[in-house]
Amino acid sequence: MLAAIISKPQKPELATLLPELIGWLRARSYDAVLDESSAAYVPGLSGVRREALPKHTPNLVIVLGGDGTLISAARAFATTKTPILSVNLGSLGFLTEVPLSDLYGTLDAWCSNCAVIDPREMMQAELRRDGKLLQTWTALNDVVVAKGTIARMADFSIDIDSQKVATFRADGIIVSTATGSTAYNLAANGPIVMPSVPATIVTPICPHLLTLRPIVVPSSSNVCIHVVGVPNETYLTVDGQEGVSVQVNDVINCHRSEHTVRLLRHQPNGLFNVLRSKLKWGER
Repeated sequence: MLAAIISKPQKPELATLLPELIGWLRARSYDAVLDESSAAYVPGLSGVRREALPKHTPNLVIVLGGDGTLISAARAFATTKTPILSVNLGSLGFLTEVPLSDLYGTLDAWCSNCAVIDPREMMQAELRRDGKLLQTWTALNDVVVAKGTIARMADFSIDIDSQKVATFRADGIIVSTATGSTAYNLAANGPIVMPSVPATIVTPICPHLLTLRPIVVPSSSNVCIHVVGVPNETYLTVDGQEGVSVQVNDVINCHRSEHTVRLLRHQPNGLFNVLRSKLKWGER
């Protein structure tokens, strides 16, 4: 049996936590393969590039960090069905719901086949230019097209399932999964959607229209963004981790990916517990 460990860099507590975790795993007949950030805290162990970890076919992935670390791990393992246990060492932690105090309890539940698997849909994005496919990505949270440092707005046109929705000016557009509804989408006044709902949310960023509002559509829909006009330094970013500049007449297609992420929980998803504890949901 093999467990992969992925950690957030520059977390001093890992110097104590990682040797303990590796010892716990070995006592239960699990070997461990570490990414380079994790191996830096364990003398005598060499790390593996995060992108290369799936080639080792681990039975479980343990992520120690925040939501960004989990998103990176999820995208690395997107083509596999490997369960991911995400432990919150960050600050907000919408996705990394498992606190450090529950790490070993959740691992015990996994070893006893009593853990809960929380599947999450992913999104595929395609960038086309002059009718040619330039690049594809798989996203857990969102795909964003937005301006950079210049204050000018951009012009976009949106089609959903080949139906014209609107043409408008805005700072950008967010296309998010239900999982990503509590990320940038939430900050842009988009709706919160339960992660189990098969939905895609389209949210304009600061649109220059009083009537334009976020739209929730089935995740089976194809959302097509046409870049009508952009200032310099306008980018397409995926999960806030990859980016590429876009040009006038570029087309971005977003639709449900064939891949899913399988998050490991000790208990069923506690989205509202997270909202209450992290964002003071419902408090006066």
